[in-house]
Amino acid sequence: MKASIQILISMAFMALTACATQEVKQETPAIPATDKLSTITDEALQSSGQNPPMTLIKGNQTLNLVRIMDGGACKNDFQGAKGAFLVYANPDDIERIKREKGAQIFNEFEDKIQNFSTEAFQEAIDATNLAEDPFALGADEAQEKLAKQLFNNFRNSVADAVKLFQQQTTLTIDVVPFNPSFMFYQQGCDATHLEPEN
Repeated sequence: MKASIQILISMAFMALTACATQEVKQETPAIPATDKLSTITDEALQSSGQNPPMTLIKGNQTLNLVRIMDGGACKNDFQGAKGAFLVYANPDDIERIKREKGAQIFNEFEDKIQNFSTEAFQEAIDATNLAEDPFALGADEAQEKLAKQLFNNFRNSVADAVKLFQQQTTLTIDVVPFNPSFMFYQQGCDATHLEPEN
């Protein structure tokens, strides 16, 4: 499983490098943020496979997977989590921004996305109850419940940052946690746990 995730991540990085100027534009339509999030949440939660979807529908736009980011955060000395986040962008916006501003602008966009996603993940971890669930029927169910809770908390935490990013850059994006990648720590969390594996 780790090998397949690493291969997938490598492929995504190659695709991102090849399409580094593929980022998205437009502001989201006048649909309330909660409506957009619930649609994405349901779709992502139902996708329990080991491979992330290559496209995502947001509002009336189809976004392509352009980047996979690793992230991790500790809630305290004992609890925390790490996992992968999927960055989706509108390919039409990417091409337009490439023409208008050049490909180098996407390095700046990538840094902004990484920064606000990291902050949102820390907020989501802080809001998630990472204590062991005495009612879970097993480790798999406990993991699934934690992943669902963290997913929803992250989506709520990142929503405003995504909206602001889109307004500032004219690039339509979405950042979605990839539930199958999450590892939870309940008996010790420190920086060494959160470093990406090679």
